[in-house]
Amino acid sequence: MYSDKDIRAAVEAGVMPKQTANAFRDFIQQQRGGVLNQDQEYIPLVHGFNDIFVVIAAVIALAGLWTIGNTMSPLIGGGLVAVASWLLSEYFTRRRHMALPSIVLLVTALGGTFGGVIMQLLAMAVRPDLASGVAFIAASAVATAHWFRFRVPITLAAGIATVVGIIVSFLSTTWLLDSILIDLVIMTGGLVTFGIAMYWDASDVDRTSRRSDVAFWLHLLAAPLMIHPLFNVILGSDFEIGVTQAAATLVVYVVLSVVSLIIDRRALMVSALAYVIFIFSQVLTSVGLVDLGSAVMGLIVGAGLLLVSVFWHPLRSSLVSKLPPALLNKLPSLQ
Repeated sequence: MYSDKDIRAAVEAGVMPKQTANAFRDFIQQQRGGVLNQDQEYIPLVHGFNDIFVVIAAVIALAGLWTIGNTMSPLIGGGLVAVASWLLSEYFTRRRHMALPSIVLLVTALGGTFGGVIMQLLAMAVRPDLASGVAFIAASAVATAHWFRFRVPITLAAGIATVVGIIVSFLSTTWLLDSILIDLVIMTGGLVTFGIAMYWDASDVDRTSRRSDVAFWLHLLAAPLMIHPLFNVILGSDFEIGVTQAAATLVVYVVLSVVSLIIDRRALMVSALAYVIFIFSQVLTSVGLVDLGSAVMGLIVGAGLLLVSVFWHPLRSSLVSKLPPALLNKLPSLQ
């Protein structure tokens, strides 16, 4: 019982040549008559209930540390959580290579750092925008050190998120940020993150290494950073929803779907779902479906996404085949 993660690790360690690994995947694909996990954005999280067991135990222990430390000061409580998370990562991440515990311990390390710093500064009557900026800087420093020590794929995305937080926090200390400027900053952060994600994706078009995992988390961060400001523009400040907003939403979602198919990443489509359902359900409500608007839209969108999932590869093939060869070399291969 070997997972694709084990095969990728063997390739990275030099135990198995990449060509052999690819030949093995092709053989399994033919045997199963389907597509392989790495072609479905395979992200290893849980390889057994022990992963969940470790997460539960760690969260309980860290929550206890947080509570005990907070009796002295928020900074001590957060610091204890961050240090304990780091020490646990030394075993569960560096030695055991457990995916889900590694992710959770990264989140608790950053959360302990950010929470401890900001709560301590707020208790000292520091301005909230300045306090959040300092807390984001501390969390960014921890994320940077964590990346160079443990190389957990999600860490790079978490670090970029803290940088966006730093920029927004400190801009708000110098200017009175209105909603348009905030959206512009967030959108810029999303576009930069998307570009970085595409760089990591282009370095592993076969999606057989950890670089693909890094790209996955970057796409997962970039998607909401780009989508939220975009739909804020569509909705406007008054949140009045009519045919114009519905049509704009449909056009935007079609474009996002085409991009998702081309790059073979589903995060953009998923991040926009809540806005699509909300806007169209409001339109249905305005024409009389007061109680069933959300249910009807949920049914339509869900069924549509299921069809896209079933025909993902034929749809992608029809789109990618029309692209120039120079761009094809930077995209995942067709299955």
